[in-house]
Amino acid sequence: MSGQRRIPLEIRLHQKSRLLEIKFDNGAHFTLPAEFLRVYSPSAEVRGHGPGQEVLQVGKEDVNIQAIEPVGQYAVKLVFTDGHDTGIYSWDYLYGLGENQIQLWQEYLARLEAAGHRRKE
Repeated sequence: MSGQRRIPLEIRLHQKSRLLEIKFDNGAHFTLPAEFLRVYSPSAEVRGHGPGQEVLQVGKEDVNIQAIEPVGQYAVKLVFTDGHDTGIYSWDYLYGLGENQIQLWQEYLARLEAAGHRRKE
């Protein structure tokens, strides 16, 4: 991102399809699955406290978002149905997830496979 801060104009949760839809002020529009948001949570529980400390999230195929809580004017906290509710999703972080969704998802699937885990479909 070119140093410009992106602000969401609309955040809509589609619980039935387990999707979070975000529309930004620059026209960008992303639809992010709850599972994707859960496995890429910015929390220390998932990311660790430094490089190499990430914790691979498995078995999150059926997770959903049960609440979205605003954090100031810069972020939201997502509360997931598996009890995970830590991690602050800043606007910039959400935008980056949307911009890089395909690559990040492929990386996640590769890490699962390397660890000997399979996603249930």
